[in-house]
Amino acid sequence: MAEPLLVVEGLDAWYGTARALEEVSFELAGGSVAVIGRNGMGKTTLCNAIMGIPPARIRGSVRFKGQELVGKASYKVAQLGIGYVPQGRRLFPSLSVDEHLRMLTGPLSRGGSWTPERVYELFPRLAERKRNGGSQLSGGEQQMLAIGRALLTNPELLIMDEPSEGLAPTIIEVLIDTFGKLEQEGLSILLVEQNLGVATAIAERQLVMVAGSIAAETTAKELSEDPDLQRRFLGVEPLAAETA
Repeated sequence: MAEPLLVVEGLDAWYGTARALEEVSFELAGGSVAVIGRNGMGKTTLCNAIMGIPPARIRGSVRFKGQELVGKASYKVAQLGIGYVPQGRRLFPSLSVDEHLRMLTGPLSRGGSWTPERVYELFPRLAERKRNGGSQLSGGEQQMLAIGRALLTNPELLIMDEPSEGLAPTIIEVLIDTFGKLEQEGLSILLVEQNLGVATAIAERQLVMVAGSIAAETTAKELSEDPDLQRRFLGVEPLAAETA
């Protein structure tokens, strides 16, 4: 039997003596999975640990398509087929939209169907702003560019850290629709979010992170309809009450 696409097993992480992750274990065989939790729960550290981004000290195993990632440089992880949309987008202010996308072609691309032209088809607004610098874009446009940049590596798995952060509800709806289309095309998604509405709209499987550990595994339906679960793990007023 083939190993799942991504296997995280017994993953620990420290910043100095402070423990940020403790015995994190889960598998992603395909489709979309959301890791949801409040700020400071270790979600970004988990993304960085998978992607090989320092400075945390890591112990445990992260396997992608059966290949161990712990100890690999981040660019080698990307070359294996994992795209990353980091929190805060991390664009280059001095580069235009088109320059951001063109720099991912050639040796940095794994080869595949994603090209700058296809990104422009996915996000027509970027085509209209292709000569604008990263700092001249709205928050929604910056997020579209960060997603497009990650897609140009032609990944099999896309990791997104807080993609809805700071965005207007109309833009969030566009992104949710986009993620649905990408999953239909066969792209697997690991979504890290603290926005319960976004997490449950994108992924049916929900992993709740508390204090650096996976405290519960549930479904979007169960989490949306259980006010006590929302209060206990997320510290939020019930989503079900808000949409009633």
